[in-house]
Amino acid sequence: MELVNLVNLLNLQGFIVVCAIFVPLERIFALHKDQRIFRRGWRNDLIYVFLNRLVIQVGLLIVIIGVGVCAHWLVPAALQQAVADQPAWLQTVQAIIIADVGFYAAHRMFHSVPWLWRFHAIHHSIEEMDWLAAARVHPVDQIVTKGISLLPLYALGYSNVALGVYAVLYMWQSYLIHANVRISFGPLRWLIASPEFHHWHHSNQREAYNMNYAGQLAVLDRLFGTLHMPRGRMPSSYGVNEPVPQSYTAQLLYPFKRRRPRKQQRTPEQPTDLVIQKR
Repeated sequence: MELVNLVNLLNLQGFIVVCAIFVPLERIFALHKDQRIFRRGWRNDLIYVFLNRLVIQVGLLIVIIGVGVCAHWLVPAALQQAVADQPAWLQTVQAIIIADVGFYAAHRMFHSVPWLWRFHAIHHSIEEMDWLAAARVHPVDQIVTKGISLLPLYALGYSNVALGVYAVLYMWQSYLIHANVRISFGPLRWLIASPEFHHWHHSNQREAYNMNYAGQLAVLDRLFGTLHMPRGRMPSSYGVNEPVPQSYTAQLLYPFKRRRPRKQQRTPEQPTDLVIQKR
């Protein structure tokens, strides 16, 4: 119980800091100027911030412990030592690249496999993008995606410093790319995931379906042919057209509810063509 209270206290402190940074940032550099601070669904997303995070942390801890045991048998100790002997900055660069390749693969999988899409649709049900939208992620989605991203890092023996720096950068970038801000990355837009990059990923415009999967490195989408950032334009609307419920509990249960089979079949790379449509 004391551990749970400590985690909640740390989450609250971190949340206050994030609010103090992103609320004024979204007022000063607003992309959608008419969007309110307390937009639709913000109360529900607060539950994700404080309750979901604990569930995800416990799930990831279980996964990481299991990987630690397996890594002891599967990964040569010499390789782990070679990784650990590298400078911290080099380990950090490698960790970001390896983790984001894993994130890209997992993210694309959640868009490509219909039953996995039902978990990921919770995140895409956001219709007004802001920094708080980053929190609305189904625990199964987050545990699997983060697990695939982090497992190679733990298995290969990357240092706590490299893992810590990666985690901090990932967290802040996640808030930024969801934020309602018009901030240009200039030429770096082709290398680093930006609000422009990720807003197109959330767009319900057909041209943007199944695009921009990377979490930190937009260059991965360029390499794999899934980059979509038309110059001088931003999405006009976001969300999905399937009936995703609005409450936290109903959203948790949504992927497990049976649906009537559709007559039209989904192609492997286009599950969202049936569920994300123009209004």
